[in-house]
Amino acid sequence: MKRRSSRIRWAKIAILLSLSFCMGTLVLITKQHNSIMSHSSSSPPPEQRPKIAFLFIARNRLPLDVVWDAFFQKQEGRFSVYVHSRPGFLFNHATTKSPYFYGRQVNNSVQVDWGEASMIQAERILLQNALKDASNARFLFVSDSCVPLYNFSYIYDYIMSSSTSFVDSFADTKEGRYNPKMHPIIPMHNWRKGSQWVVLLKKHAEVVVNDDKVFPEFQKYCRRRPLPEFWRDRPIPSDVAKEHNCIPDEHYVQTLLAQTGLEGEIIRRSLTHTLWDPSSSKDQERRGWHPVTYKLSDATSKLIKSIRDIENIYFETEYRREWCTSKSKPSRCFLFARKFTRAAAVKLLETVSSTTSLERLTKMHYI
Repeated sequence: MKRRSSRIRWAKIAILLSLSFCMGTLVLITKQHNSIMSHSSSSPPPEQRPKIAFLFIARNRLPLDVVWDAFFQKQEGRFSVYVHSRPGFLFNHATTKSPYFYGRQVNNSVQVDWGEASMIQAERILLQNALKDASNARFLFVSDSCVPLYNFSYIYDYIMSSSTSFVDSFADTKEGRYNPKMHPIIPMHNWRKGSQWVVLLKKHAEVVVNDDKVFPEFQKYCRRRPLPEFWRDRPIPSDVAKEHNCIPDEHYVQTLLAQTGLEGEIIRRSLTHTLWDPSSSKDQERRGWHPVTYKLSDATSKLIKSIRDIENIYFETEYRREWCTSKSKPSRCFLFARKFTRAAAVKLLETVSSTTSLERLTKMHYI
C-alpha cells in the first residue's frame, strides 16, 4: 500500500515537472518571438532603388505613348511617370494605349500658353508632385514629341552615374529678352538661356519648387506681347523676337540656378536633341523658334545614327565647345530627340522590333 502511494506521489511530481518544463519552454519561445518581431519592426525597410521621374509636358494626349510603353517594359521600380496636360484631361484606357500612363496626369494642372510663365508653372507643378515620392532621385522633363535614342538600362546608367544635373545653359547676349525691370532681383549677369528639357538632381528640383523670388519676376515681366492690330496687313518686323518678352521656358531654370550660385553643380548641356530651323514655322508670330518636325519619311536609322554620333556642342555666345562625357570618359551627347510625329516614331519602333538579332539590338541600344 505504501509502495503504491509512493508511486502515485512520484508520478504527480513527474507530471508537475513536465508541466513546468512545457510552461518554461512556451515562455521562452514567446519572448524570442516578441524579440524578433520587435527587432523586425524597428529595423529600417530595405533600401529602394533610386528612380528617374519622367515628367511629360503634353498638350492633351501623348501621341508617342506606344514608343514609351516599349521603352518602360520590364523596368518597374526604376522609374515613375508624371504628366502635365490640359486641366480636366484624364489618362485611361480610352485616351492612351499604355498602362504606364493610366492616372498619371497631375490633378492640379494649369492651362499653358506658349510664351507665357504658365509653361514654367507647369514644370514646377510636375516637380512638386514628383518630389512626394522619396525614391525619385532624378527629374527629367520630356516633350510629348520626344523619343528615347537608347534602351532604358543605358539611359538609366548614363543619368544615374552623374552627380550633377544636365541643364543646357549659356549667357544670353543676343536675343534682348532680358527686361531691365527685373534688376536688381535678377541682375543681367545672371541671365541665362537654354533648352527646357533638363535633368535635375533632387537638390536642384527642390530649389525650383521652393523658389519664391525669381519665379514671380518671370510671371510679372515674361508676358507674351500681342502683335499690332491688323498685323496681317502690315510687314512683319525683321526682329520678331522684339514682339515677345523673355520666352520663360528657355530661361527660367538656367537663370534660377545661376542666381542661386549652383552653376558649378550642373553639366551645361541638354540630353535632348532638337534641330532648329527658323524658316520651318508657317506661323509668322512663332517663326524663329520652331524646331524641325521629323515625319514618316524622315524616320530612318541614318537619322538616328546622325544624332547619336554627336560628340560635342558649340555655344556661340560663349565661344566654347562642350565635349560630352559620361563617367569621365568621352560619350555621346544625346539620349533623346524631338520632334517626331506619331507615324515617324512608330516606324522607328517597328524597325527595331522586327530585328530578331539580340546582338544587333544590344549594339543599337534602342528601345
